[in-house]
Amino acid sequence: MPAIAMDHFTILTEDVSATVAFYGDILGLEPGPRPPFDFPGAWLYGDGRPILHVVGGRPLPQDPQGVLDHMAFTATGLKETLRRLDARGVSYDLRQLPGGGLWQLFFLDPSGARVELDFRGEETAPEGWQE
Repeated sequence: MPAIAMDHFTILTEDVSATVAFYGDILGLEPGPRPPFDFPGAWLYGDGRPILHVVGGRPLPQDPQGVLDHMAFTATGLKETLRRLDARGVSYDLRQLPGGGLWQLFFLDPSGARVELDFRGEETAPEGWQE
């Protein structure tokens, strides 16, 4: 049987609460039901689906990315997202695909995982943005 969709990502963290708050603030993900595992963590939901599993209580790898380069999410509200990142002091890299295409926003979460948010090219460029 072939895979037909990505179901979820699981990330490790030393601070479950801070990680849940970060993804709630920046991506609008909300904590939801999670099985009663015997380790700390949270399941974060987007559009009613658990798409990000946060796991605490395990050692973090030396390289937070391991062999996974990044996780990407489709998003809306580019300017508001940039304001949220700026308010938290989170560094980011914003790119737009040639010809006014997709906006790609890259940043690191509190544990060092690289996150990509993809916004439609029709979203307005942030004030002062230069390629």
